[in-house]
Amino acid sequence: MVFNFILLFLDSVFLEGNGIFGFLGGSGGRGALGSDDPIVKGLILSAFAVAGFGIMLNLFNAAVRKKMVDQTKLKRIMKETRSWQKERMSAMRSKDQEKINELNKKSSYMNKMSMEMMQMNMRPMMITFVPLILIFYLVLPVLFTHIVALSPVSLDIIPGNFFQLTCTAAQAAEPENACYQKENGLYLWAWYFLSSIAFSGLIMKLTKTSMDLS
Repeated sequence: MVFNFILLFLDSVFLEGNGIFGFLGGSGGRGALGSDDPIVKGLILSAFAVAGFGIMLNLFNAAVRKKMVDQTKLKRIMKETRSWQKERMSAMRSKDQEKINELNKKSSYMNKMSMEMMQMNMRPMMITFVPLILIFYLVLPVLFTHIVALSPVSLDIIPGNFFQLTCTAAQAAEPENACYQKENGLYLWAWYFLSSIAFSGLIMKLTKTSMDLS
């Protein structure tokens, strides 16, 4: 679950309308993802429609993952590496040097397993990343406006403008800004990101592509 969250973050950070990349200029007003005259109008309809895109893309990701990744082998490697890490940490806490030395003999093998696990997880992303980018740059900006949902509170918990999810009060006061009169409004990309996170765990469980060993 944690690894999938990281992948979603990496996917989404390149779609952000703000931050160090400056690709879409979220804080600069109308440069953010979205249209001034969208096909889908209204915050409620837009919010549900974007969430729907998030669910569909999660299903697509899960289908690709199920096809490309040997889930049985992946879970076996995960179980083995986690068990080794747990034993090693326990031995280090108890200062059992004999046990530490014994476990260290398997370090190279475990590093190899960890690398294989990472490659297995990254392989589907190489397939799904391109369609996601195309949908975001060619489809969603035409269908939806810049702000597709409203939050009761600010969700910008990370300092600076690197990962801005909601409109600030200053942006909401600027007539030329996409956030005008929409303080705490959620950007198109941000609502997709949050929707994807919300449904990814459930979809992975339903499609049996979850990395949860419990």
